[in-house]
Amino acid sequence: MERKILHLDLDAFFCAVEELLDPSLKGKAFAVGGSPKSRGVVSSCSYPARLRGVHSAMPMGRALELCPDLIVVHHRFGVYGETSDKVMDILRDYTPLFQQVSVDEAFLDVSDLPQPIGAIARDMQQRIEHELHLPCSIGAATNKLVAKVANDYGKSRIRTGQAPRQITVVPPGTEADFLAPLDVQALWGIGPKTAQRLHSRGIHTIGQLAELPLAELEHFFGKNAAEVQESARGIDRSPVHSSREVKSVSNEVTFSRDTSDMEQLLGTLRQLSDKVGYRMRQARLMGGVVQIKLRYGDFTTLTRQRALPTPTNLDDEIYAAVEKLFLDNLTPERNVRLVGVGVSQLSQPFQQLELWDDSRGQAEQLALAIDALKEKYGKNIITRGSQMKSRPPKRGKKD
Repeated sequence: MERKILHLDLDAFFCAVEELLDPSLKGKAFAVGGSPKSRGVVSSCSYPARLRGVHSAMPMGRALELCPDLIVVHHRFGVYGETSDKVMDILRDYTPLFQQVSVDEAFLDVSDLPQPIGAIARDMQQRIEHELHLPCSIGAATNKLVAKVANDYGKSRIRTGQAPRQITVVPPGTEADFLAPLDVQALWGIGPKTAQRLHSRGIHTIGQLAELPLAELEHFFGKNAAEVQESARGIDRSPVHSSREVKSVSNEVTFSRDTSDMEQLLGTLRQLSDKVGYRMRQARLMGGVVQIKLRYGDFTTLTRQRALPTPTNLDDEIYAAVEKLFLDNLTPERNVRLVGVGVSQLSQPFQQLELWDDSRGQAEQLALAIDALKEKYGKNIITRGSQMKSRPPKRGKKD
């Protein structure tokens, strides 16, 4: 079976988060980083700033020389980390074969999903834009190397002063042809100095590099020559592996307008419970502690949790605990900005006497049947009647 690998990169991530916090920055040349007085550097810059020659890792003083009207924004790494976690939670909805590379970058192996890889990438991109209002670009191929290069290539072609929002798909069997015309520096592990040495010998493209005998490659790359040769030919067998153990599964929603509408709040908590349960079953996990998160209009945040008598991954059992926690801890008439549901103390499924109960067994079979429908036809193919009556959380306009 051909592998289906995605490389996702958030477009100018720090700047995109800053634009959400301060919409007046949209369309302006600005950079996130340290002060020029303290010899700070550019951590990230907006796309209008890039058109003026500003780029990341540039001294902020130099950036201001190139773009005198550049707005300098001090970085807020805590906020970026929290936002990154929300993006990664969405990615985990698609597959447990997920590898976070940095705060704004990840690989996913979606080989087990039946949909075409381009359709999966489009759905992922739209979800992140819709739920978090963040732009991203995705490269899709049969391996990590080509997916990464494809994404970089797709993003580099857009020079409009706006986020690229690209999806670049390299069909199976065309990896070498795709790489061949690209500059050698597009390959992993080939920096400016090595590229300059290759250029001085008349080797400019990856295709030219792929045709070199192994002995000649050893002159440039030593013991890594064979690996570089395979990379130049579009071959990469490295797996996508999880970089950290999953300790909890959670989802949350921020309302576009603060609300105290109980029907809307409970309906949203029901939806979140269903999402968490679905993700747990996909990852073959059960959890022993249910947690809710409430953030009020004044940004006061409350979290409460409850241990379950038996670990579960069933939507109804999760929601029963969520509903009780919510009703026991909600301050009446107080407007709510955000609600969240999480399950922790995760473990692999196991059987206890309760699992032989007919009603619970039927609930498990129903959940698995619904999951199968979602996997085949999409997550929105089936909706609870109670959710159709309740109003879903309103969301702001897309960027």
